[in-house]
Amino acid sequence: MVRIRTPFNLDLFLNKTDKDVTILPSPKNQILFSQGDTTDAVFYIQSGKVKVTVLSEHGKEAVVAILERGAFLGETCLVGQLIRTATAITLEDSRILRIEKAAMLRMLQEQPRFSEAFMSYLLTHSIRVQEDLVDQLFNSSEKRLARALLLLAHFGKEGKPETVIAKISQETLAEMVGTTRSRVSFFMNKFRKLGFIDYKGGSRRNGGLHVHSSLLNVVLHD
Repeated sequence: MVRIRTPFNLDLFLNKTDKDVTILPSPKNQILFSQGDTTDAVFYIQSGKVKVTVLSEHGKEAVVAILERGAFLGETCLVGQLIRTATAITLEDSRILRIEKAAMLRMLQEQPRFSEAFMSYLLTHSIRVQEDLVDQLFNSSEKRLARALLLLAHFGKEGKPETVIAKISQETLAEMVGTTRSRVSFFMNKFRKLGFIDYKGGSRRNGGLHVHSSLLNVVLHD
């Protein structure tokens, strides 16, 4: 008799793990941890978006990631990192789980399916980080912006691409891409005129930003 393995529901598993797991209903602009803080927990995003930034010693800030539902953050504490090297802040109303370091290590040791799901996430995240590095090293700011918009719209993932919510400001996009807000504004206007993006349901400030698959032409163009 063949035993069918049911899919592992990470959210359901963590919701049932009451001990050392805290639910944090986090409003927009809630700081989860700051650069320089002591590392004592891992965070898991059940809903919402979180911006991860790094501040240089000269005061320059860079956005290193925009994380969404299903992402972990702060996991470097599991390998001995004692101090946070980045700041994590919510971009919108979010639901975050705070998992104590000791509890996370125990679950990884005692729960094989949880460990498998976490390792899968880490491998996927590692590939994304490598792709981001190559993007920064070899692509123009226009291509980097196009790629950022496509990723935010979930192009290349299973399911129907989603709208990029206008809450992602041009300042944040500029920090993600590594350019100025004026350059982002210039390219966004160019993309809109070419029909690669458009604003639905009102003005740029109030409406949703829709990204079309034709924007891939910018990324793929040599």
